[in-house]
Amino acid sequence: MVSDNGKRYDYVLANPPFGKKSSMTITNEEGKQEKQDYIINRQDFVATTANKQLNFMQHIKTLLKITGQAAVVLPDNVLFEGGAGETVRKELMKTTELHTILRLPTGIFYAQGVKANVLFFDNKPASKDAWTKEVWIYYYRSNISHTLKKNPLHFDHMQDFIKLYNPNNRNKRTETWNEENPEGRWRKFGYTEIIERDKTNLDIFWIKDKSLTDLDNLPDPDVLANEIIENIEAGLLSFKEIMETINGDE
Repeated sequence: MVSDNGKRYDYVLANPPFGKKSSMTITNEEGKQEKQDYIINRQDFVATTANKQLNFMQHIKTLLKITGQAAVVLPDNVLFEGGAGETVRKELMKTTELHTILRLPTGIFYAQGVKANVLFFDNKPASKDAWTKEVWIYYYRSNISHTLKKNPLHFDHMQDFIKLYNPNNRNKRTETWNEENPEGRWRKFGYTEIIERDKTNLDIFWIKDKSLTDLDNLPDPDVLANEIIENIEAGLLSFKEIMETINGDE
């Protein structure tokens, strides 16, 4: 990721390592080891940041041919983080067609509590107008339960998404969400609508979690226990990142 070797590809399918910040351990003047943020500074990047997920996103964009296509697994912070995150999202929607986001549930990775998404985008030639006209989101998260042991994610679980994705003709897509069907998982959002959101936030959701409202039909105890564990671990990861940021600023 440090430099551009000049190679370009038709397709990039990637699942970069998770973890928000890049850091390196150095020995200070007192002989003690300390961590410092490892910031990538490249002329072909639109934002300089220590967030390795945002750096991977920018790097993958540079690897594509003008007609190249990418599908990248990324955590939620890439969708909502401000500062460099907002800059990267705006540039991505301007210079590529970010046509689809698949929002995945927890319980499908070995690291508990990880909330991930798959971003699908097609590279495009330079243009004064943004290439992304609308973003389609498949919200495979609320009221979905997967665990690695009892209910791992399989190809069959993605058949509805694949059908609605309509790979043979994306221009013929049809929403399943509407006012009469507010729990439809397939919904489109226009470019202007997204740009007007605070920080160009793509962390979009609309389906309520039934387990929070329907007390008579709660999930099995082991499912509830796993969800509690995942939420606690996700909270601990976020708190750890905050502490690393605080310590790094001292």
